[in-house]
Amino acid sequence: MHSIQAQGVLLDIEGTTSSISFVYDEMFPYVRETLNSYLAENWASPALQACCEKIAVDVDQAPQDWLAGTAEENQHTVAKAVIGLMDADIKATGLKELQGMIWKSGFHGGQLVAHLFDEVADCIRGWKADGRDVRIYSSGSIAAQKLFFGHSVAGDLLDQFNGHYDTTSGNKREADSYRAISQQFDCDPGQIVFISDVVEELAAAKEAGLQTALSIRPGNKPVPDDHGYLAIESFTDLQIG
Repeated sequence: MHSIQAQGVLLDIEGTTSSISFVYDEMFPYVRETLNSYLAENWASPALQACCEKIAVDVDQAPQDWLAGTAEENQHTVAKAVIGLMDADIKATGLKELQGMIWKSGFHGGQLVAHLFDEVADCIRGWKADGRDVRIYSSGSIAAQKLFFGHSVAGDLLDQFNGHYDTTSGNKREADSYRAISQQFDCDPGQIVFISDVVEELAAAKEAGLQTALSIRPGNKPVPDDHGYLAIESFTDLQIG
């Protein structure tokens, strides 16, 4: 058990609250499997059209010139771009927004239920009950985050969080992102602990003055033995006072 003093808790999702395998083995494949049908069924939606303009920017195309064919041709163009971005594992804002739209249909339809590690929900509720300010910072869009925690194996946890942040707040490997997010908390950066499975993210948070903890979970990518961070295998390993 590791004891720290903190008023704020900032959490990553993949490899921290939830298994990487759920995201990569269920959520991302769901996007690939339903992408074409989703585009065809929702093509006239203003929200989808606005998202496609962002995807154009993601793939370095001028939005006004990118989609100049028939609806079917344009859907094919968007689908090809989306698959290309996913194959390259690019954390692009437009891509994440579209993924969130598709996941919304899956969560609302019951095809997707978000995985959480066994102790996560109880620990988050406990921190909240103790007056801690709990928030999420993930490369997945804010909309996707809310779908995830609103449709989890532990039920709807959205009322446990005071804020959600995604790539619109900055790159997770840059200190300025954590400086900006910490300003939204009602405490100093040193009173916030950021928990993630990615050492580079922890380094950025540490540079911004936050406390850090490295999440070691089954299926996570290996980290160097000399990573130098407080490591936890469960949220129960961390006593926040």
